[in-house]
Amino acid sequence: MEVILLERVAKLGQIGDTVKVKDGFARNFLLPNGKALRATEANKKKFEGMKAQIEAQNLERKNEAEAVAKKLDGKSVILVRQAGETGQLYGSVSTRDIADALTKDGFTVERRQIVLNAPIKTIGLHVLPVALHPEVEVKITANVARTPDEAERQARGEDLSVSRTDQEEEQAQAKVDAGKFFEQTPDELKPEEAAPAEEAPKA
Repeated sequence: MEVILLERVAKLGQIGDTVKVKDGFARNFLLPNGKALRATEANKKKFEGMKAQIEAQNLERKNEAEAVAKKLDGKSVILVRQAGETGQLYGSVSTRDIADALTKDGFTVERRQIVLNAPIKTIGLHVLPVALHPEVEVKITANVARTPDEAERQARGEDLSVSRTDQEEEQAQAKVDAGKFFEQTPDELKPEEAAPAEEAPKA
């Protein structure tokens, strides 16, 4: 099927381009989402009359998207989920979950704007593109962890997806507990202030 694009579509073309696409793609995606018109003679004339208005509206939406992009680019959201020792989630994280997390942080992002090829099923830092506009894309990080404390550790670069021994778990927890008690990590304490080695062994 031949269609006239009403906005830029990745790998297809720009506004006003007439392109040939598969019938299913046109019927299920382009036409119902207002991204294209069937390339009939009547629609070609209709588009010519609307072209200036469409381009103006597109520019306005692009400018709005760029304003949001400046604040959103590089943003990290924390999603706390239950997971096994190896970091495998008992459920998964979807685009809806990420969109909801961004909404709580004050950003209006629709789930369809988040580019996620498959649901997230492991803890860790997952960098995802967000298409705010056909010509404006930013990257965000979904920090998926079992607890807020683990999310902080992941943000500092620690890999929590590897299985650890009970002793390593106890040592890691002791460091977290000591950090809470002193309001700073054990590494930042002066030697005379640090907890005895047997109470908070270093990992």
